[in-house]
Amino acid sequence: MLMELEKFLELKNIRKNFGGVQALKGVDFDLCKGEIHCLVGGNGSGKSTLIKIISGVYQAEEGAEIHINGEILSHLTPLESINKGIQVIYQDLSLFPNLSVAENIGIGQYLEKGRMFVDRKNLIQRSEAAMNKIGISLPLEKTVGELSIADRQLVAICRAIANEARLVIMDEPTASLTRNEVDALFRVVRDLQSRKITILFVSHRLDEIMEIAQRVTVLRDGEKVGVYEASELDDHKLAFLMTGQQFKYEVNCSPYNKEEVILEVENLCKEKNYKDISFSLHEGEILGITGLLGSGRTELALSLFGANPPDSGEIRLDGRPVSLSNKRDAIAAGIGYVSEDRLSLGLILDQPADNNMILTIMDQILGKGNLIDREKKASCFKKWVNELNIKVSTPDIAVKTLSGGNQQKVVLSKWLATSPRILILDSPTVGVDIAAKNGLYQVVKDLALQGMGIIIISDEVPEVLYNCHRVLVMRKGHIVGECFPAQITEKELTQKINEY
Repeated sequence: MLMELEKFLELKNIRKNFGGVQALKGVDFDLCKGEIHCLVGGNGSGKSTLIKIISGVYQAEEGAEIHINGEILSHLTPLESINKGIQVIYQDLSLFPNLSVAENIGIGQYLEKGRMFVDRKNLIQRSEAAMNKIGISLPLEKTVGELSIADRQLVAICRAIANEARLVIMDEPTASLTRNEVDALFRVVRDLQSRKITILFVSHRLDEIMEIAQRVTVLRDGEKVGVYEASELDDHKLAFLMTGQQFKYEVNCSPYNKEEVILEVENLCKEKNYKDISFSLHEGEILGITGLLGSGRTELALSLFGANPPDSGEIRLDGRPVSLSNKRDAIAAGIGYVSEDRLSLGLILDQPADNNMILTIMDQILGKGNLIDREKKASCFKKWVNELNIKVSTPDIAVKTLSGGNQQKVVLSKWLATSPRILILDSPTVGVDIAAKNGLYQVVKDLALQGMGIIIISDEVPEVLYNCHRVLVMRKGHIVGECFPAQITEKELTQKINEY
């Protein structure tokens, strides 16, 4: 059926070289008008490079052909791409944190058309119309920098919709959305499709790919593995095509010390965040906390890390009450925290990997004159690169050039360097491909076997189900259920999250 549709975009023999590294190796790619097409592949497979060639950010090498709506082009600039109706929502969102929600959504009409004066009424109308299409409501006058990562993601989606694109490229658009918000987005995507707008959807969430795609193009190491009807694929087959590896999904049956409680939380309350939270964490246990976005799970995690002090209740470490008034208190108490937003809160992207690794232990690697001891710094870098299998060529390479999985390992190393007894991982694999995910999961399991207590906060059911010993379900600031992975299925846990 799709083969009969008219092509909107056709790329032939797309090659791109970066300093001797062949990012794309003669890739052919096409999109039909009104098609929902998914582009998948591991980190480093060439997905981002292909998207940037389509959007005019990169230029393909000689011999490439680009056809847009029947017109043959030798190359594209970003402005030409926009004028052809191509809009991209990049993974880093590319928003202006100091501008309002409305200004971010409507800014395209000023940048593209060179308007000098802002029509506030029109700006508000365009913003409201975009939000209405995906059934959400955001405070239009609030600055984007004040929003959660999930709300910022929604602003970026609204901005693309407001520009009336003919092709919308969505790079990991659902990474921080709840299931209800994903459903709302998918309704919008299908509505856009009904109006002959083409959607290129990039995601690491395999279940979403099966749900939304008609066709799927798989890239691996810069080459096209193939193009498949989504109906031909399942999670296991797609994972194999992306990586060449078979992955097992098994409940975590590793032992932990059920007699040794290292963290106790009793009747913890924080107004407008959560209420009457009580649970315990054992030595070597991996505890999952899941729930829809807005359930209070991240606010709870921040309280345990001293960044969102509770109003009442008690936190005990090794049976002794502690006051975690700030992050320094938490670090001193042996608690580490990997944020859900590694790009903004976890890393200094322009700084080298080794500088990022030592951020939490600066006082431990100072030498004479309170200057950084280069040998200690190099030793720290070598230790964590080896222990976490971080793929980084040199210590001084900017961390922003690393893949998502390796970036997350750098964040992890920063906190492991503090020798924590408790590690809190908030949405630890957002934007990370399936192979890198499994590598991170193994690291977490190994840390637990060494006696570390670990809390994984996630809305990805497989993430908590196959890696945690216990799972707590939160809703509207309350813990409403406790599950044991060996006694529940993915479908049942998903139902519990949505029904409570």
